[in-house]
Amino acid sequence: MVGAGSVGESKIEVLLATDASVRVVAPQATQTVAEWARTRRISWRQRSFETGDLDGVFLVVVATSIRELNEHVYEQARRRSILCNVVDDPPHCDFYYPAVVRRGDLQIAVSTNGQSPALAQRLRRELEDHFGPEYEAWLKHLGQAREELFRKPMDTEYRRELLHRMASREGFEGFLKQAAGSEARKVVK
Repeated sequence: MVGAGSVGESKIEVLLATDASVRVVAPQATQTVAEWARTRRISWRQRSFETGDLDGVFLVVVATSIRELNEHVYEQARRRSILCNVVDDPPHCDFYYPAVVRRGDLQIAVSTNGQSPALAQRLRRELEDHFGPEYEAWLKHLGQAREELFRKPMDTEYRRELLHRMASREGFEGFLKQAAGSEARKVVK
């Protein structure tokens, strides 16, 4: 990661969520990035970028406001066959970050192929409103039910039909009613 401002911080956070080993090169960093370095979640080289920083790197993300530096890092990465993403600069990207809604194991990604990150972010916010935190619990419930169904001997077509019924809108609404009932029982006790 080259750059550790607020944009860089958000990209680092995504990388940390994948258990990546993250090395950051930047003269300054946000408080959060500095804390990640202090707690050894990342390695932070508190200085300007040097070409040798690309040694042993699989991919590089560049998030600085210095256009010449961004282009230099991209060119050096290309020479070494290292995947590179210069934030908000599609011509200098080998890959794009999708906007992602996470609800536990449920992940919904939106990509505009670098054409409009702002639109991807807006759509992600709309999806966050539509797919609330209750989807995390529902998916966990569906996973447990699926495991149980696969442990039982039954016709595969019937199992498939049951799984699709449980994953339907009606199945979700039934889950919510059941969850609300169990919450009400907890309050009464």
